[in-house]
Formats: sequence, C-alpha cells, structure tokens
Amino acid sequence: MKIYYFIVFTLLSVVYPFYTYGQEIINPAVSPDDVEIGVVEHLDEYLPKDITLVNERGDTVLLADVIDKPTVLNFVYYRCPGICSPLMEAVAGVMEKSELVAGEDYQVLTISFDPRETIDLGIRKKQSYLGLLSEQKAEEAKEGWKFFVGDSANTSLLTNATGFKYKKTGNDFLHAASLVVVSDEGKITRYLNGMYFLPFEWKMAIVEASKGKSGATLNKVLNFCYTYDPVGQAYVLNITKLGGIIIMFFATILLLFLVLKPKSSSKI
Repeated sequence: MKIYYFIVFTLLSVVYPFYTYGQEIINPAVSPDDVEIGVVEHLDEYLPKDITLVNERGDTVLLADVIDKPTVLNFVYYRCPGICSPLMEAVAGVMEKSELVAGEDYQVLTISFDPRETIDLGIRKKQSYLGLLSEQKAEEAKEGWKFFVGDSANTSLLTNATGFKYKKTGNDFLHAASLVVVSDEGKITRYLNGMYFLPFEWKMAIVEASKGKSGATLNKVLNFCYTYDPVGQAYVLNITKLGGIIIMFFATILLLFLVLKPKSSSKI
C-alpha cells in the first residue's frame, strides 16, 4: 500500500504542473472586470447584428452584411505610434505566405476603434500595406483586405462583443495586439494573439471558422513549444522546454520501473 501511494504521489508531482499549464491555456481564469487592457476571449459568441461601419467608399454598411466568409477582425487605430504598424505588417506577412486566397477563402477587416479617424486615413494605410505584398497577393488583398472606421457607439459595441479592451491615454490608446477570427455567421471561433503568425496557424484558424468550429487560442500552445527568433525572423523549436519534458517523462518511467521491479529472491 505504501508503494501505491508513493507511485500516485510521484505521478501527480510530474503531471500536475503540465495539467495546470494546459488548463490555463484552454480555460484562462480571467474575469472581464479584471482586464483593463488586453483580450478576454468570447469564443462561441456571436457578433451583434446591428453594428454599422464606414467602408472605403465612404458608405455606411452593416458589419453583418460584410461578413459573408471566414473573417479576421484586426482592431487598430491608424495614427498609432506603437504596435499597430508591426501588427498590420505581420498580417501582410502571413497573407503573403498563406496558400489561401484573400477575398475568396477568407477576408481581413481592419477596423479603427478611434472615432476621430476618417476613412481617408484608412485608405492611405491600406495602400501602404498592399505595397508589402507580391503583385498577385496585392491584387487579391484589394478586395480581401478591407479597411473601416466607425463612430464611438458602434466601435465600442464591436470591441466589447469581442473582448478587446483598450484605454485612452491623451491622444493615443493602450491596447493589445490581437486578431479575432469569426465564421461567416459572425460566430467568434478563434483568437490570434501577438504580432507573429505561422501560416499553418493562420490556415487552421480560417478553415475551422469556415466550419463554425471554435477552439482555444492555438498560439498559446505554440508559444510554449516554439520561440520566435527576431534575427532569423522565424519560429524555432524551444529545445530547453521540450528537453525538460522528455527528461521528466523518462525519469518518471525509470522511477516506476525501479519501484515496481520484482525483487529477486536470494537462494542460500
């Protein structure tokens, strides 16, 4: 019986830290009231049907009418001196690498949450980021990457519905770098956080959105296994973390083997 309790204790000691980490990935214990700046995921919830925005032609349109395919929502403000530009560069970068076709397989909607901004500024930003794409991808993105502005009531309704939290400080805003993926029915299916996106992560999010499937944020898992190398501008496998897991696994197996190994009876 003592051996039994010892084995159980050993297994729990090894497994529990990874179980806890997994629970934090799948179901982060974050209350919306505790978050002032950041993202509170609203997976499986639907966007309100009555949100209106102003498109590149200056027309006021219903967001629900615009979302007719898997859609990536990109919240920024066009005058942003901080992370908005790197975020949109990352979006352009993954669109360039993706085998999916913008405008056909999916679309990206970049939406300013600053009600003071006009669509003219959004159009200039769009031209700037289209210049980062190859000729073919830029042609696809002309229709597949759309820019919008809106009044404070509608943009607040949208950011609240998606859990995107930001704070005004002077003339600027403090906010997170995050993309929200929704299905063609406006169902929130995934969040892509950060400013670096893997093509297969991008494709998986869009394919699952096309099926209306939702899931925990994938790049939280990826960030555990991979580390971004800013010099090589690529994700590299984090050998230290994976090596630690492997060592602990085999150490546990060895320990169990030594404890459970039948004792050889000595003959006199």
